[in-house]
Amino acid sequence: MTRIKNGTWVVVADGEKALFLRNITDGEDPNLEVIRKEEQDNPKDIDQSANRPGRVGQSANPGKSAYDDTDWHELAKDRFAADLADILYERAHKGKFDSVVLVASPNVLGELRDKLHQEVTDKVVGEIPKTLTNHPIKDIEDIVKSDLAA
Repeated sequence: MTRIKNGTWVVVADGEKALFLRNITDGEDPNLEVIRKEEQDNPKDIDQSANRPGRVGQSANPGKSAYDDTDWHELAKDRFAADLADILYERAHKGKFDSVVLVASPNVLGELRDKLHQEVTDKVVGEIPKTLTNHPIKDIEDIVKSDLAA
């Protein structure tokens, strides 16, 4: 028996976009339809940094060293995981889905898992640690089917 059934949501995400899909058949031959897309404008860190890192003089030794600049790109990815977790909580709380499969790179999956509300965590029936956001729906269906086969 497979873990995905009719009505199961499949959320395919990376650090910048998410695709919300719903299975409209069964686990034997999933047919996923797009129900929502979320995308975040997240330019490379170099494009988001205001200027070069600050410098500090050493009091004991001559010389200067630089502070690490904030990685704005990574911060935006973290915020995206939090926003995605909020969307899932809102939908779960309204009874929009009974089960969900999370598909994301291992790093994003870890960030998302840390931010999920218990109400969503209770509905997670599978996790697939792969980046599939740029794959066609048919490929996503095949990967979900093969990775979640019992």
